[in-house]
Amino acid sequence: MRLRVLGCSGSIGGQQNRTTSFLLDQDILIDAGTGVGDLSLAELTLIDHIFVTHSHLDHVNSIAFFLDSVGALRPRPVTVYATGPTIETLKKHLFNWDIWPDFTQIPTPEEPWLRYQEIEVGKVLVLGGRKITVLPAIHTVPAVGYLLDSGKGSLVFTGDTGPNDALWSVVNQVENLKFLIIETAFSDKDRRLAELALHLCPSMLGEELAKLRRPAEIYITHLKPSEIELTMQEIEELPGDLRPRPLQNNHVFEF
Repeated sequence: MRLRVLGCSGSIGGQQNRTTSFLLDQDILIDAGTGVGDLSLAELTLIDHIFVTHSHLDHVNSIAFFLDSVGALRPRPVTVYATGPTIETLKKHLFNWDIWPDFTQIPTPEEPWLRYQEIEVGKVLVLGGRKITVLPAIHTVPAVGYLLDSGKGSLVFTGDTGPNDALWSVVNQVENLKFLIIETAFSDKDRRLAELALHLCPSMLGEELAKLRRPAEIYITHLKPSEIELTMQEIEELPGDLRPRPLQNNHVFEF
């Protein structure tokens, strides 16, 4: 499996700040933030599946433009995988004819550009030999993370989450874990905000990583553009042997 980082920022501003989106091989998106917009039309046309962690705009906004760009070029609908509550939010608040057309009805309900497939925590999907497991996340809206397993190695993406004991009970059972991508959205001066928003800050990250029992390369995602240096400095000062690194656009993981 090959995972390319299209966006990993908590917001926008400058070429490096694209919101969350990853391209798995050539045909699967994990979230669809602003980073999707850097793909060529040819690359976009190859995408068959979009796995959504949750309904917040920085993770879903490019689904609308993506479908508008390539829907007519594709022989089959794109499948969006999400929890039931996330699907309902997308239907009600995005693809509702007021904000954007409902592509489950275009060009016809019988041959649409978009279809939904509901998922739930613990579900395992196999696509072309690639195993994708839905992981628990704790956020202000229903949310999940994903475990990507090639058979040779695995990568865990936590999605947006606050403290999450249920996640570690799963991760610590992954024998072939190679990479962990975990969010840290705020610096420690905003710990109270992180607690309210159900995100992590460096001190909370340290508390979470203390629960990890598997060796893995650890990467930090969802950093706020205005606080990258401060937040990473605080992360570097955490006790222990783990040395998390900031995730970067166009970073490629092979596993």
